[in-house]
Amino acid sequence: MNQFELKYGCNPNQKPAKIYMADGSELPIEVLNGRPGYINFLDAFNSYQLVKELKEALGMPAVTSFKHVSPTSAAVGLPLSDKLKKACFVDDIEGLDDSPLACAYARARGTDRMCSFGDWVALSDVCDVTTAKMIAREVSDGIIAPGYEPEALEILKGKRKGNYNIVRIDPDYVPTEQETKQVYGITFEQGRNNYKISADILTNVVTANKDMPESAIRDLVIALITLKYTQSNSVCFAVDGQAIGVGAGQQSRVHCTRLAGGKADTWFLRQSDKVLSLPFKSTLGRPDRDNVIDGYINQNEEDVCADGNWQKYFTEQPAPFTKEEQRAYLDTIDGVALGSDAFFPFSDNIERAKKSGVKYIAEPGGSIRDDLVIECCDKYGISMAFTGMRLFHH
Repeated sequence: MNQFELKYGCNPNQKPAKIYMADGSELPIEVLNGRPGYINFLDAFNSYQLVKELKEALGMPAVTSFKHVSPTSAAVGLPLSDKLKKACFVDDIEGLDDSPLACAYARARGTDRMCSFGDWVALSDVCDVTTAKMIAREVSDGIIAPGYEPEALEILKGKRKGNYNIVRIDPDYVPTEQETKQVYGITFEQGRNNYKISADILTNVVTANKDMPESAIRDLVIALITLKYTQSNSVCFAVDGQAIGVGAGQQSRVHCTRLAGGKADTWFLRQSDKVLSLPFKSTLGRPDRDNVIDGYINQNEEDVCADGNWQKYFTEQPAPFTKEEQRAYLDTIDGVALGSDAFFPFSDNIERAKKSGVKYIAEPGGSIRDDLVIECCDKYGISMAFTGMRLFHH
């Protein structure tokens, strides 16, 4: 099969649509179930590149959750603490600790559960039964992986009334060095971004604090590879083997940092005893719990603790999670890694990063204000490496 007809393009009015190999060769994929669409395949091919690179860079199974051609998170297969299992809604999964791939999925899907609603999943390794069981109970559009265990495939085929999109990709596929795209009928061509991200690019530490432990290097590699496939401008917070806050597609870098930092804060606060002990009604579905937790923490559209509201979600009225309590909790956080796809032009990014426990930073460097950014890092004892490589993605 060298082409695959699509129902339509990005929107229903954009017809006809297809994916195909311009050189006439066979597509490196096989659609095992469902009928993926244009945006599904954009997510699939970008997300698989991310997990493939993470696996190659760190030697661990990797998973990412994608929405609208940017990752909500990416993670490698490290075990989860009991609190993190509960925060990610996977504390009931038997055999989770025995499957590094399932652990990576639990982390990636559990990081930003609101943004992952209706996501595309990419796995670096053959999908096993434990991972498939977790995917089966989440709202998701599809999955791409190099293979599926027979029982895992049957579990996934049962999603969405049998219409779940399942794609197998040839793990040995190597794309051409030149890539093209059209905008307004005009063809663009460029070399593929084959830049290899590894610990080797983190040796130019420009701050007074030169300490970069292996765990920080791992997390910075995760952040940078995640950014390589995130719509720019972009910033990524990472800790404990996973991306915990991704700020994508903002015109101002500090807005990226604020967005990503806010997501990281929510991720940390979800693991607090106050959130983990919320008295949810047993009838409340998983997506509704996600929305209520976000409302409880961020106090946005609806006061979920107010009279007339709490009765919809809880068995008893919970006490509000005050901003003072949240700040006190977040002030205990440390050791977070932060990557940026281009240089920080102002030190305000560092000030915001510090509020989310950032201790390690990787960015290209090259701003005329590098000295001010370094000075701000030194004020807080932050260790920062200049990679010398921009990672824009559009």
